Amino acid sequence: MAEQDKILIIEDDPDIAELVEINVRDIGYELVKENNGREGLENARKNSYSLIILDLMLPGLNGMEICKKIREEDEHTPILMLTAKSEELDKVMGLEKGADDYLTKPFSIRELLARIKANIRRVKVDAEYEEQENLEDILEYGDLYIEPHKRKVTLSGEKIELTPKEFDLLILFASHPGKTFSREKLLDKVWGYQFDGYDHTVNSHINRLRNKIEKDPPNPTYLKTVWGVGYRFVELQELSQ
Repeated sequence: MAEQDKILIIEDDPDIAELVEINVRDIGYELVKENNGREGLENARKNSYSLIILDLMLPGLNGMEICKKIREEDEHTPILMLTAKSEELDKVMGLEKGADDYLTKPFSIRELLARIKANIRRVKVDAEYEEQENLEDILEYGDLYIEPHKRKVTLSGEKIELTPKEFDLLILFASHPGKTFSREKLLDKVWGYQFDGYDHTVNSHINRLRNKIEKDPPNPTYLKTVWGVGYRFVELQELSQ
């Protein structure tokens, strides 16, 4: 495992932190532990990590605020949020602040490790993808411009700020106009895993993406729902109709 594959966990429960440490070391990663929100944020700012595991309820500074502050300075490092709360609102708020993924306590170690590997692998795949020459092309759909190599999106000349997962979703859709993706396929392609019961992860990201790229989100121009199947991106000829 490469030396840079280090994970930061900001978690105030020592038993959980130790359990995570034992298991991530078994799959070859180094784990750095912080148990205070402010100190964890400072560590994240000063050092480079392949993944940040972030508890929601923390002393000093809560996970939502940490996530928001990290995302203001770092768009790429994946953030996996842990929460003891099962309410949908907490999950959606975490994703709104820029988290890439979340797990609700109690969680299985098997699932946690799958999420860790998938999120780290996705960043590496994205980096390789950006180096390809064909990413010099701009994807243009009406007023929507996507520059993959710059990870830049503009709508009617105005820059749209997207989280890493929102951008990954948009690129996948825009690169395959007209193709319908099921929620399970999107989980596999963008998050790199498939687990039952996590369709709402996809739904939350789709809704936020629509709110950012659509002028009228309830009646989307670009990102269409295929009822009973999934979602698809508009084809160019549809925009001219």
